[in-house]
Amino acid sequence: MDSNYTVLARKYRSQDFASLIGQDVLVKTLTTAINTGRIAHAYIFTGIRGTGKTSTARILAKALNCLSSNGPTATPCGVCENCRAIAAGQHIDVMEIDAASHTGVDNMREILDAVQYRPTNGRYKIYIIDEVHMLSISAFNALLKTLEEPPAHVVFILATTDIRKVPVTILSRCQRFDLVRVPVETLKKHFANIAENEKIELTDAANELLARAADGSVRDGLSLLDQAIAQTGGHVDETAVLNMLKRADRSVVMSVMETILSGDTATALERIDEIYNNGADLSMLLTDMMEWTHWATRMHPALHAGDCASAPYTPDQRAKIRDINSHTSLNTLSRLWQVMVASVSEMQAAGNQKQCFDMLVVRMMHIAEMPSVAEILKKQPSASAAQPKAPATPAKPKITSATELASALQADKEILMYSYYTSNIEVSEFTDGHIVYFDRGNDDDFAQKLTAWLNKKTDKIWSLERVTKSEHAQTVTEQRHDEIVSDPMVADAMSLFEDAEIIDSTK
Repeated sequence: MDSNYTVLARKYRSQDFASLIGQDVLVKTLTTAINTGRIAHAYIFTGIRGTGKTSTARILAKALNCLSSNGPTATPCGVCENCRAIAAGQHIDVMEIDAASHTGVDNMREILDAVQYRPTNGRYKIYIIDEVHMLSISAFNALLKTLEEPPAHVVFILATTDIRKVPVTILSRCQRFDLVRVPVETLKKHFANIAENEKIELTDAANELLARAADGSVRDGLSLLDQAIAQTGGHVDETAVLNMLKRADRSVVMSVMETILSGDTATALERIDEIYNNGADLSMLLTDMMEWTHWATRMHPALHAGDCASAPYTPDQRAKIRDINSHTSLNTLSRLWQVMVASVSEMQAAGNQKQCFDMLVVRMMHIAEMPSVAEILKKQPSASAAQPKAPATPAKPKITSATELASALQADKEILMYSYYTSNIEVSEFTDGHIVYFDRGNDDDFAQKLTAWLNKKTDKIWSLERVTKSEHAQTVTEQRHDEIVSDPMVADAMSLFEDAEIIDSTK
């Protein structure tokens, strides 16, 4: 075993702007600034891990101190004394500071005390502060004044993966550059070149998997490639990468989603058992299923979004997705997505991921079979159809029951009396012209008002008998609520959403 082996992420680290991949805007801006002499006194680079923040800081340090020209150059030679020392992290005028382990104000004061002294071997004294968001508030405050007006020979380069934790007072004193996620195609080309240089066989399918697993990070991708080479001995194919990532093939994911949408619960659970027994990571499978649902939604004809050329599927797989979409509604895909997103945290917290995943599949299948809310509302008879309509002549309505009385009050726009009656009155007996009731609200004037209204509307003499003890009869509102809750379609609709409740049953 070669004891001097250098991992790919270090061996192929960018040494100049030309080799910095995926950051074209950043490269163009910095090279133009250097060529025109517009060099700022403070820069801040932000982005996810592995996109080149620290590498860019070192390249910029080389550009400012390279001895191949009489001044800063956008194309540092990489072979002069300064360039080699900076690349090795040994240059006396380029200080790299890890803010995660130098968080205090005393650490910052040591730096600021040394700022006043001129560089020894270079043109500029450069301070690279990595993960700057880890500094304490007092350390940030100590840095403020010097960062705004440093000596002419000093340049600060800050790097962070969490720009939100950096105070605005610091950001306003720096030129900010956001390093973007490196595109999959760019990563694939980079990995293919490295494999060729290393005399490694890397199939296109394996390269695709590695580039997508890297999630925009060059370093993560190279670490995965290094691991794949170590496991295979130099022949990296799709099967080896899938086994390494504990990831199911996209054709397998396609089959799982098709089974779920078909409604065959037994087959779906058997398929999950098979995938699990083959060693697949269920969290990764959930991620792949979410990816499939996302692209199936993007490709759904209802959106008129085209074929989505960037979708990570073969032509045959895209044709299969279009076929599935032909008998799957956009609403179903949206509900599946919501269930899977909610299950991500459940999977992380679950003591047994397999059990959690099985329950997720069952839930997804029932969600897929359920009609949409719009379809439920179309099938559900309206409240007006369920209740008897008032007679054509509203002056003399026919009132023979407690619910008909409520409808008549509502039709006559007696809102206050209707609201009190439906919410507080327990009717124990209702005959033609005679009502026996219990008043929960204990309103002494209610009987007089209702009697007067009934006498006027029906041209009959009504008598209202109020009892002092409740017989626990239901009010009209409670009766309507129970009728709605007992409806099977409404019960199915409420089961779709956790903690769902009926807000108003009076309409």
